[in-house]
Formats: sequence, C-alpha cells, structure tokens
Amino acid sequence: MKTIDYYMGLPYKLEIVPDVKEGGYVARYPELPGCISVGSTLEETVNHVLDAKKEWLIAALEDGIVINEPVAHDNYSGQFKLRIPKSLHRSLAEHSKAEGISMNQYCLYLLTLNDAITFTGKQKKA
Repeated sequence: MKTIDYYMGLPYKLEIVPDVKEGGYVARYPELPGCISVGSTLEETVNHVLDAKKEWLIAALEDGIVINEPVAHDNYSGQFKLRIPKSLHRSLAEHSKAEGISMNQYCLYLLTLNDAITFTGKQKKA
C-alpha cells in the first residue's frame, strides 16, 4: 500500500495565480481535484497549499479514494503535425511576418493565448 510519504514525494503540478478580486494568490494541484488553497503572499500560499495537499492525501487514503499520480511530461514530445487549409496557412504566415517572428512562434503564441482563455474562462484585454 502506498503511503502519505510516497504521495507527498511525487512531483504534482502546482498552479498559482493572482486573485485579482480578493488580492493575494490562489493555488491548486490540478491532478488532485478540490485541493486548493489561498494566501496573501507567494510564500504563504505555497505553505498553505502544501498543508492542503497533505490533508487532501490523508483524507483520500483514509476514505479509499483513488489518488491520481502526476502525469509524466516525458510522454509528450512537444511536436505534432497539423493539416490546415491553404488560406489559413497563408494568413498565419502573413501575420507572423508582420510580427517579425517565425510562423512556429506565432502559432505557439496563438495556441498559448487560446489555452489560457479556455482554462480561465476569461479573455485578456489587448
């Protein structure tokens, strides 16, 4: 049986974002549903979320809840092929040229921006 020390030693992804409404920060472990904490400073937030992680894991072990282990980043190469219409290819090439960056960099920017919007549910103002 896996112990609390085993799970505490795993490299779970930690997300920390500023809390624009209340001030301070919000932290969560996406792979541990509901494991979330807040703090006034980054240091306080990290300390609080580490405590929350330990308590979350203890409760899950006691209740027999399945605990997800971290997703290994080495399962992803960072590359994928994408077929797009010629008109979109042309548009992306023109926009990246206008920005003075490669089309790969431009597409990475667009994907990152869209992923952030999807994750937060908020669109950034230009």
